Amino acid sequence: MTSRQRVTEAINHRTPDRMPIDLGMHTATGISAFAYQRLRAHLGLPLSETELVDGVQVLARVEEDVLKALNCDCIYLKPPAAQYRTWEPRNGYPFKVPDYYTPVKNDKEEWVITRGNQSMRMPKGGYFFDGDWIAMERAWVEPFFSDTVREAERVYKETDYFTAFRGFHPYFEADMDYFCDMLTDPERLIEENAAILKTELERAALFIEKMGPYVGAVCMSGDLGSQSAPMINPKIFEQVSAPFLKKFCDFMHRNSDLKIFLHCCGSMEPFLPALIDCGIDIINPVQISASGMDPVMLKERYGKDITFWGGGVNTQQVLSQQGPTEVAENVKYLTDIFKPGGGYVFCPVHNIMGDIPPENIAAAYRAAFTNSRM
Repeated sequence: MTSRQRVTEAINHRTPDRMPIDLGMHTATGISAFAYQRLRAHLGLPLSETELVDGVQVLARVEEDVLKALNCDCIYLKPPAAQYRTWEPRNGYPFKVPDYYTPVKNDKEEWVITRGNQSMRMPKGGYFFDGDWIAMERAWVEPFFSDTVREAERVYKETDYFTAFRGFHPYFEADMDYFCDMLTDPERLIEENAAILKTELERAALFIEKMGPYVGAVCMSGDLGSQSAPMINPKIFEQVSAPFLKKFCDFMHRNSDLKIFLHCCGSMEPFLPALIDCGIDIINPVQISASGMDPVMLKERYGKDITFWGGGVNTQQVLSQQGPTEVAENVKYLTDIFKPGGGYVFCPVHNIMGDIPPENIAAAYRAAFTNSRM
């Protein structure tokens, strides 16, 4: 069974030959470029300039030699830039970045990026940027979209990896001002969502025509939970956002075989019934360390209706705080819960941060593969 076939079987709730494994297909299943360089050294792989694919979280493009070493089945979809330059945020960490990605160091030795009235910064010794979210690229802007189409075709024809496209709207914004507006001004947001849906359906039709044969899923992102509780009453979400999300998912499912992948952090279990009803096929990152996100309950209650993509190791209390033995035990415990019957793809809860020891990362992926047989 090829990697693409393996993932496709799993997300269709069939039992593949083994549990699929992901590192870096999405900007919430990835790895900090700082941690990635140390991981390559730990794996005995040649060191070179690490390419950044996300300039906010400072995530690495995971190369095929690492994917093979860790038995991964998925790959990130992003075309190469026309021109690159080297950005070295600190000694020993030269990163390959597009020439239009231009952090500037200020007098506090912070790296700063500005665009219009937006700004984000990475403090001295930091691993990522904070502030406004200034993305490197916008998915639908040309020539980036057409370049992405060509890259998707190349990945499909020249590799066996599963990949997905990021760039669709979830019909809500993941910030507290928006959630307050859902309570105080829902009519305006419903009107805005109607206009967004019109644009998104036009984009969906174009996407299916141009890229549909080459990818397995389309992705959208928006957090509905905090560490301890939902951000908004699910009933409000069902009124303001769910009807538009459902129309989008219905269109995609009616016109293609593509799956809908939603990245949604935090304590978000109360939203799962509505998300499943809307047609969401895959949920990530499965933050099992958040309140109300017990893995046994999630699998038993929702495992037949939605694919869990993530939740494979507790990044908050185990991957970051304990040693390789404890990491491996945590992976075995969680994958034993999630993998039966398909409907599961292994990766940690969200990205691997810049200070995670490479021994822990290798232990997590080694344990995932060792425990991958169904």
